[in-house]
Amino acid sequence: MNISVFDLFKVGIGPSSSHTVGPMVAARRFLMECGSLDKAVGIEVALYGSLALTGVGHATDKAVILGLLGETPPGVDPDAVDELLAQIERDGQLKLLGTHPVRFTARDNLVFHKTESLPEHPNGMRFTLTLDDGGFVERVFFSIGGGFIREAGDTQAVQSRDDIAVPFPFESMAQLLDHGRRAELTIPQMLRANECARMEEAALDAGLDGIWQVMSDCIAHGLVTEGPLPGGLNVKRRAARLWKQATAPDAAGQPHDALHQVTLYAMAVNEENAAGGRVVTAPTNGAAGIIPAVLRYYVESCKPADPVRGARVFLLTAAAIGMLCKRNASISGAEIGCQGEVGVACAMAAAGLAAALGGSNEQIENAAEIGIEHHLGMTCDPIGGLVQIPCIERNGMGAIKAITAATLALKGDGTHVVSLDDVIETMRQTGADMHNKYKETSLGGLAIHVVTVNHAAC
Repeated sequence: MNISVFDLFKVGIGPSSSHTVGPMVAARRFLMECGSLDKAVGIEVALYGSLALTGVGHATDKAVILGLLGETPPGVDPDAVDELLAQIERDGQLKLLGTHPVRFTARDNLVFHKTESLPEHPNGMRFTLTLDDGGFVERVFFSIGGGFIREAGDTQAVQSRDDIAVPFPFESMAQLLDHGRRAELTIPQMLRANECARMEEAALDAGLDGIWQVMSDCIAHGLVTEGPLPGGLNVKRRAARLWKQATAPDAAGQPHDALHQVTLYAMAVNEENAAGGRVVTAPTNGAAGIIPAVLRYYVESCKPADPVRGARVFLLTAAAIGMLCKRNASISGAEIGCQGEVGVACAMAAAGLAAALGGSNEQIENAAEIGIEHHLGMTCDPIGGLVQIPCIERNGMGAIKAITAATLALKGDGTHVVSLDDVIETMRQTGADMHNKYKETSLGGLAIHVVTVNHAAC
């Protein structure tokens, strides 16, 4: 499995890794590789399946345009996006990769095929570049969850790392546990060794620290930012108001206050995500609040002797679980529902917490297995096609479940009946059996049982 921790944890913008980050990456890659910009006279982007059905609510239209401009998820300024897009509409013109102008308006050049899906994945995009001699360049990409993309016909997602041999390759938890027994190493130690085959250890630590810093900054910003979220549902941010209440000098203390604060950490991140702010895919944007919330709980409430080292252990271990889920099932809500987003994030956070608290490899596996097991069958049914209801609260609940899962695992000796490999396969099969209307289409579940003013996004 050739996925790096930094492929799984990527800095980007909200509200969706599969519908925002992935399409932005795909649009830019298409233009970077087509080699015909000097002859280009037009561009059309067709969106299919889930990208069409929830694309407006998930900002897919905006993300595609930003990618065509040459912007990248970690590099784009979230505060500048609206003006960039408004200028294009005023001019009726878009500069491909920021240099070559062609006629463009979102209404004319973005096509939403809401009743059609492409065969390889429900998140399909077709890019067509028209040339001055009447010819054209056309390619199809799929956004397969967590910001990963794949071109039509490819068997693997586009990776940002070269295919480098690692000392502990694994395609299942059984293999990883076997490596650990033979080498007498923990899961985070083996992940560290794998990453150090790609980069210097100092670079690895700096990268992990940087990811945690972005997560921490996202929590901090979300805990002080109030006001309505965009999109037409008139959902108001709650994390900041509830945080003020929870931390007021005269606040009545309760035994469960620490868990309440964890919920607010997660909600703060996902309110930032819903507003199009800067977040870390963990493993997706829709589930971006769970790992930061549980990691902050570990750093602040568990009182580790070395919080920096502990955070690195946490992230490396969480990444191992995310890699297994991505390889053997999916982290795409459009493919297997929210069990692949919040469920996987819960498992990752549970495993990370168990490892940071000194759990054995078997206890780490147990924590991850519990985390996924109790999210099996969870649908992805966002109201109005927006990553708001039930997504924001769902992250808070997932964070609490992760702490519970880690606690249960650490109170045992690592012995458990259901293996992580078995529960991941169960998640895959459950997703395959799930009706498409429950997989990020806003055609089922809460999305159709709540009247909204945002029918256009559906």
